[in-house]
Amino acid sequence: MQHQCNLIIDSCCDLPFEVVDREGIDLIEFPYIMSDGEHADDLYQTTSAHDFFQAMRDGETPSTAQISVATLQKAFGRAVESGIPTVFLSFSSGLSGSFDVAAMVMDQVKAENPDAELYIVDTRLASVAEGLLVYEAIRQRDKGLTAKELAQWAEEALNYVDAEFMVDDLESLRRGGRIPGSVAYAGSKLDVKPLLTIDCEGKLTLSGVARGRKKGIKQLVDYYEKRVASKSPGQCVVIAHSDCPKDAERLKDMLSKVDDSILFLESFIGPVIGSHVGPGMIAVVFWGYDQREEMSVADKIARRVKGN
Repeated sequence: MQHQCNLIIDSCCDLPFEVVDREGIDLIEFPYIMSDGEHADDLYQTTSAHDFFQAMRDGETPSTAQISVATLQKAFGRAVESGIPTVFLSFSSGLSGSFDVAAMVMDQVKAENPDAELYIVDTRLASVAEGLLVYEAIRQRDKGLTAKELAQWAEEALNYVDAEFMVDDLESLRRGGRIPGSVAYAGSKLDVKPLLTIDCEGKLTLSGVARGRKKGIKQLVDYYEKRVASKSPGQCVVIAHSDCPKDAERLKDMLSKVDDSILFLESFIGPVIGSHVGPGMIAVVFWGYDQREEMSVADKIARRVKGN
């Protein structure tokens, strides 16, 4: 089947490889660095989630890097050579500089190939929140959207992706500069399990705390119940974890009691995101209400000024 457009995605979507291993889907692999050197985040094709997170439990402190200019040039070059209009759905600019680099590279490629139809979307999402958008974008592409339509769809749809996740502690996020030190300090002193979400700017924000993992999982279920936009049959809900399968199963069971028609997409947190959240993270992602409605008047004005 000839699609009207192709997609470029990045590995920070944390989807199972078999979900994205499709014709016309080009996966860009983020790098991560461990004590034995640099690795490519290939959605656990060459290592297992358990082995990666066990290494962190054993003292490994992996770091991450942006996608290289050369990698992006090759990806956009393949898109141009294909002759098929292409959309790149990028990891949040609020958490990485990779989007800005990709936008710059794409502009250079388009200048050299003025007939090429290329689009880039800052998803302002991360991990399986980005994954839900990518998953549905693939479906929309398969239903016949053009590249321009798909880019417009993604720009609007990203505002409706809702996610909450619980981490064991905030130290890895603090060390990677993904949250302010003051937030990490408060979390450690309170001896609680932090609950995080992604704000409209694509940055992490503390959404709650839980005394213990069982209560935290219950709060994830409560979050879903309060914020899911529709409980019509067959809603896709993504559950992901960083090597805590029993907790993920508990979350799935509790959500099923809320709505037994949910279609679950289960995944592991990838090594790039995992480097920052550590073992024990668990996430729930679903289609919610328009996040822009929750912004303060001042934030809405600031966003308008910035052109978002």
